[in-house]
Amino acid sequence: MRKWLLMCQVSGVMCHVLVFSGCAAQTQLTAPAADVGMALDPYAWDFGRIKKGLIAKHEFIFKNETKDKIKITDITTSCGCTASKAGKAGLLPGEETAIEVSFNSKGFSGPVQQFVYVHTDSLDKAVFRFIIKADVER
Repeated sequence: MRKWLLMCQVSGVMCHVLVFSGCAAQTQLTAPAADVGMALDPYAWDFGRIKKGLIAKHEFIFKNETKDKIKITDITTSCGCTASKAGKAGLLPGEETAIEVSFNSKGFSGPVQQFVYVHTDSLDKAVFRFIIKADVER
């Protein structure tokens, strides 16, 4: 099995993508830390073109921008092909946590868009929506 570590620099941020090839088993693609595909929207990520059957992962940063402590009460997704979890549930004002999202491209072909909903106990905004996109090729 061949492994390649691709490195790029986007807006001064070093990105790493680990790519596996020549493997019959299901492989995994990890998205770079910088949002290359949708740089202006921290709530969206575009994986670009990916091979059918890959599991693509990305980590969003969720920040408590309120003046109160908030709690992440639930995370739901628009499809069983997408899974997500939060690094921690309780956030003080200004505190951040990672929202890990994985998308299983098995069974998809062409453009795909899925949603991740982060539910909080905040009275100002109870639900935050993250978007992932991919163009799944055979």
